[in-house]
Amino acid sequence: MPAHRRFRDLIRIGPVQVATYFDGHGRDKHTAACSAPGCGFSADYYDRSGAELAARTHRCKA
Repeated sequence: MPAHRRFRDLIRIGPVQVATYFDGHGRDKHTAACSAPGCGFSADYYDRSGAELAARTHRCKA
């Protein structure tokens, strides 16, 4: 069963979207996900700066 997350503070850096959400324990988590077709990159981070750094340095393989 997929997790149902409500994202907030969404920004876009190139093809990568960075957003903040609450995990199942009520803590803030941050995610970076590439929206390019066929890329498939996504990662979760404990701090916003890590997610934004991943978005800035991501290079699509697709």
